[in-house]
Amino acid sequence: MSAEEARSRGPQRDGGRGSGGRGSGGRQGGGPTGSGAARRPGGRPQAPRQVSARRVAFDVLRAVQVDDAYANLLLPTRIRRAGLSARDAGFATELTYGTIRMIGRYDAVVALASGRRADLVEADVLDVMRLGVHQLLGMRTPTHAAVSATVELAREVGVSRATGFVNAVMRKVAAKTPEEWDALVTAGLGGEALLATRWSHPVWVVSALRDALAAERSRDELAALLAADNEAPRVQLAALPGIATAEDVEQATARTAGDDVEAGDGPPVEPPVGPAVDDVAPDDAASDDDADDDTAAPAHATAPDLPVSPVGIRGVTGDPARVPGVAAGRLRVQDEGSQLAALALSRSSAVRPGERWLDLCAGPGGKAALLAAEAAQSGATLVANELVPARVGLVREALRDFRDTVTVVEGDGRRYGTDGSGVTYDRILLDAPCTGLGALRRRPEARWRKQPEDVAELAALQEELLEAAVRVLAPGGTLAYVTCSPHLAETRGQVDALMRRHGHELEQLDTAAVVRSVAVRDPQVADGRTAQLWPHRIGTDAMFIALVRRTA
Repeated sequence: MSAEEARSRGPQRDGGRGSGGRGSGGRQGGGPTGSGAARRPGGRPQAPRQVSARRVAFDVLRAVQVDDAYANLLLPTRIRRAGLSARDAGFATELTYGTIRMIGRYDAVVALASGRRADLVEADVLDVMRLGVHQLLGMRTPTHAAVSATVELAREVGVSRATGFVNAVMRKVAAKTPEEWDALVTAGLGGEALLATRWSHPVWVVSALRDALAAERSRDELAALLAADNEAPRVQLAALPGIATAEDVEQATARTAGDDVEAGDGPPVEPPVGPAVDDVAPDDAASDDDADDDTAAPAHATAPDLPVSPVGIRGVTGDPARVPGVAAGRLRVQDEGSQLAALALSRSSAVRPGERWLDLCAGPGGKAALLAAEAAQSGATLVANELVPARVGLVREALRDFRDTVTVVEGDGRRYGTDGSGVTYDRILLDAPCTGLGALRRRPEARWRKQPEDVAELAALQEELLEAAVRVLAPGGTLAYVTCSPHLAETRGQVDALMRRHGHELEQLDTAAVVRSVAVRDPQVADGRTAQLWPHRIGTDAMFIALVRRTA
């Protein structure tokens, strides 16, 4: 099979030949991950089987493929249920997330190694092999361990008939280096198609990210951005102002010095392996020949593991729930890009006691908690609005320590300003529903679920929410429009359209300057009236922030 044939189909979710519908990942009955225990003849229950890290990864991968599960929500539950050690939990986490991120690339590898298109491979078998390929090409697991464990996993999940096939494919994969496979799967490709295959992103996402970088004349950073999307993000915490103690911060910071792992039966997680990423090269040192070659290996260094947010703690190892401040609710797990977005609003100007603030789309409550802490310190009050009932519960839990400062309400954010009450707000955060293309490190399945046609639907919703926010923005009040997507239709395009509609009553603030003033180190945002954060520059999600003020 040619490389072109191997790439002819995108990553397959289910429905492969002989998949049998839902697949094993959708089963909720007995077995290693079910609630039932096997019984000996005579009815005496056997002790439950020990669930391996690889089986946990397989079950989550199948649930993502079959049931549209979210890996970041399901995986911790499965790890706890399996009773994995910290070491094995780390292995399962990298195996799961890394495999999901690289599905597109690994399907091309499997197709070439097997001589069979990925969509013609039985779904359970394909997922077993995807996990095996990641161990061989992405985790530096010893070849014998990766191959034998992958074959054993095939038996364990009920596809013993395919063990010979799995063994043969895994041995072919192991016979070549990651760099050799890169050459094979990208043979004959160029431009966005090459980047999409090399860095395992849909072509339309590559195109959108290229446009976003080009808008700030940084198109040559595209490969670095795509590579950053495939890196495992480190845990980042927010120390809630006025709530977190110096001891909380000290204890959390101490956990950034080394790995909090225990001995286990799984191999250690090693740095992912892929196409070479060069050491840092200053922009002014790039050669003219390379200036427009955004398909080459990116010339960038990993974003420094130093906080950029004034309340941020970066690089905590092990389970963050074990950090005392997190367990007590004074520290919160939150990307520093989200922290900067909330603080850009609360610290864009001096707060007057009695100000009313509104978080229009507050779920699940991370930014609302940071805003609540800021409001409590300055004498302001916050209304946290959320549409989805389940997320309302999450918001209430996130804000449980701020009952005197915060009111949580349930409802469609688009209703604001239509009830005739005349209530207005001095600061409004609109963290709008979006494609999530800026959080692909943390939500690995998002790149395969979103489609180009989703953008127009989301953009229409964003516009309606912006209109609602403007209706209840007080004179002199500030609105922060935020997305975790850099897609221009969701970011600059929305702000430009807003100013065309309301330029007579709104003015754009120098958001880049505000973000720089809030950050504790250079956030590396381009000059302008909006701010776009990037994971390959500062190690945060690609949050977009725009601040506008009502003038009339």
